[in-house]
Amino acid sequence: MATEFSSIARPYAEAVFSHASENDKLELWSEMLAFMSVAVNDDSLSKLITNPLVESVKLSDLLIDIGGGRLTQEAQNLIRLLANNKRLIVIPVIAEQFEALKNQSEGAIDVEITSAFEMKPAQEQVIVSALKNKFGREVNISNKTDENLIGGIRIKAGDVVIDGSIKGQLQKLANELGI
Repeated sequence: MATEFSSIARPYAEAVFSHASENDKLELWSEMLAFMSVAVNDDSLSKLITNPLVESVKLSDLLIDIGGGRLTQEAQNLIRLLANNKRLIVIPVIAEQFEALKNQSEGAIDVEITSAFEMKPAQEQVIVSALKNKFGREVNISNKTDENLIGGIRIKAGDVVIDGSIKGQLQKLANELGI
């Protein structure tokens, strides 16, 4: 979905980032966009958002009500704007692009580490340290486990993928053997 809506989301993400930067509210907007993303990704709300029979005013009011006191007036205005333009569904992509802009401005990079087993904090620190040296930037990591990797880890940092998993090595071997 991210690539499908990325060109639609980009101007919104850039506008929100510019506004948040000017007002020194990057963290606040990061939290609000993350919250909105979770709400929009909820199955029941997602069905309402994609239902053409539900009025945009009702959708925006519902999302604002769900937000309670977590959303500033500017965030509520963004929701109304997106609802009026039938673009609430792109909020997760806006949030993703906003985080990328925020990380770039802060000199950081988001890294997703997938391992066959849950990693220990000491193992994470070794990887973070190595990635800081490799990229020359601060590293924000998120972990997930995937037993299908068999062993090892897969690291995704932006467009860079480092596959040190056993599954990845077996696939590479199979490709070289023409299997």
